[in-house]
Amino acid sequence: MASPGARATFEAVDLSSTYLGLRLAGPVIPGASPLTGDLDSIRRLEDAGAPAVVLSSLFEEQVAAEALGHEGVPTHPDRYLQQVRAVKDAVGIPVIASLNGTTDEGWMSFARLIEQAGADALELNLFHISTNLWASGATAERRVLESVAAARRSVSFPIAVKIFPYFSSIASLARQLEEVGASGLVLFNRLYQPDVPLEGGEPKPDPRLSSSSELLSRLHWIALLAGRVDVSLAASGGVHTAADVLKCILAGADATQMVSALMLHGASHLTEVNAGVARWLEEHGHGSLDEIRGVMSLERRADPRAFPRAGYLQVLQGWKTAERQG
Repeated sequence: MASPGARATFEAVDLSSTYLGLRLAGPVIPGASPLTGDLDSIRRLEDAGAPAVVLSSLFEEQVAAEALGHEGVPTHPDRYLQQVRAVKDAVGIPVIASLNGTTDEGWMSFARLIEQAGADALELNLFHISTNLWASGATAERRVLESVAAARRSVSFPIAVKIFPYFSSIASLARQLEEVGASGLVLFNRLYQPDVPLEGGEPKPDPRLSSSSELLSRLHWIALLAGRVDVSLAASGGVHTAADVLKCILAGADATQMVSALMLHGASHLTEVNAGVARWLEEHGHGSLDEIRGVMSLERRADPRAFPRAGYLQVLQGWKTAERQG
């Protein structure tokens, strides 16, 4: 088994990265999903080159139901702690636990039990879609910040915060998350929105897998934040290929998370992606990922003021050019 600090070399290329203070052997982490809820599956992912793993999420509702003594809880909190211990005993890579919730009312104290169970870090998946006509954006942001602050008071290990891309000022929120104790940001969470049935019945979620086309918003915000906030940055959503991984690193990501591609192609796809990243680096004369990390970020641009609008202007001008040629 690879050790957490192992140097992943493909011929003369170093793929190691540092994420949440953890030295990882590669840049592609299997994200929270059914694949990371099963020990045998996690072992296969490690064998395929996973440098760490984000366990499937435990939900706030499950912790609350257990506390109230409700039966039929899908994932019992005690079983989640057992899973953390079992995975830590079975693999040689960092194990990142995942909590999914909306508030900081009691369930966040469960984070301390996760730390005691041996997890190396925690990912907070903060899901909150406000339907209150009178609740401001500042109120929604305050809830996120309060939840992260509550988690930080409970634990000492690294905390990554996975957010949606729907905040009005992501840059400001990123700075505030750093101030309340976040160690990293995962950009972005995907919202499984319900479809409307034409023949009646209840709306049902449409659990579509991601595609590489979803990566653009991740690249944009990672490039805007890299080097400007003192937290780790991970891209999540749309990471399918070696090219996707390289784009994230060029934008300034410390790591990427992959789920949909692994669900489509299996654990062996991770080996292929890592090999593709190493091959590209070697062909372009680079010995490590660190040599290219963040070279396309806002901080490294000659004219950073133009960066946020550059793509917008180029697209519009491109359409005008195409119309004239047509």
